[in-house]
Amino acid sequence: MPFTTRIHLPAALRPERFSFMRNMVAGVAAGALLLSAGAASAASSAATQLNIGTVVWIGYGPFYVAEAMDLFKKNGVAAKLQVFSDPALIPAALAGGSVQGAMLTYDQVIGQVAKGLQQKVVMPIDYSNGGDAIVATKAITKVADFKGKKVGFNPLSPSDFLLSYALSSNGLTDKDITPVNMTPESVPAAMASGQMPIGVTYEPSLSQIVTQGGGQKFHVVYSSKDAPGLIADVLVFEDKFIKASPKDITGIMKAYLEGMAYMKAKPEESAKIIGKFMGVSAKEVKEQLTGVYNIPLTEMPKAFVKGKDTTSYFASGAIIGGILKAKAQIDKIPATESTVDAQFVTGMQAK
Repeated sequence: MPFTTRIHLPAALRPERFSFMRNMVAGVAAGALLLSAGAASAASSAATQLNIGTVVWIGYGPFYVAEAMDLFKKNGVAAKLQVFSDPALIPAALAGGSVQGAMLTYDQVIGQVAKGLQQKVVMPIDYSNGGDAIVATKAITKVADFKGKKVGFNPLSPSDFLLSYALSSNGLTDKDITPVNMTPESVPAAMASGQMPIGVTYEPSLSQIVTQGGGQKFHVVYSSKDAPGLIADVLVFEDKFIKASPKDITGIMKAYLEGMAYMKAKPEESAKIIGKFMGVSAKEVKEQLTGVYNIPLTEMPKAFVKGKDTTSYFASGAIIGGILKAKAQIDKIPATESTVDAQFVTGMQAK
């Protein structure tokens, strides 16, 4: 099972979001006729609608704006965001066809391709730039101090991945700590109770921890800012869908870019839209946005080009693959070229 991405049950999953009104029809025959026609129409709509699997993560803000502003429709594609509370289910949903596209972390893609699945990155979305972090009590000042201590984190997640990278970069391994399995949302309470001196999580749980005790109890020891591009979010499709529906993919990407442009032009309104989707305040949205970097179109090609910087999939992929293999999550590190398809980004650049 590969590393997975963000876990948080949002307001977007509340039943009222999907509620609708049905019209009353006079007469049994007329009612039956209309219901039959409605069912046929719904079936037709379901056949053409594209579902994009996602979880709640601040870096996906432009997609939330795109859906709220009907930018998918504007760009000629019938797409809808399908929110998962368990991100581990998304790759399988993509492979099975219940979603046609997905927002994943790049380590997930590497894991899936290593299994023989043909899932490819068509667009970089963002990379965590401080939004994921290892926090500890003030007495613990460096990663070397983690040795022999309890560390709370969610296994097979970006938190696990960040921790493994931090440990290996400082001459330690997973065997040097006492791991405690918990969700990112559980970390703040565990640390507040004194049960856990070190925790790994991401926003909004990160802010909940560092602000405890007026900011005097805990601090960030290591974060994704120390390895920009290592925890990267990407837009992914099955290779067969890429070949069959390139126009739909282009439309989805255009909607995303327009959503990002809207965020830049109208930050206040955008923060409200994103906050409603995530179930947080507009103020919290603005704070959390500082922990991610949404990649503009002009910079996207760099991710697909060989380079030593971890913002290149060739560099980050080698590191990610090495850690996944060391953890026995994969048997062989796949070639970076087999995990990406740069044609859409290249095409948009040309225009």
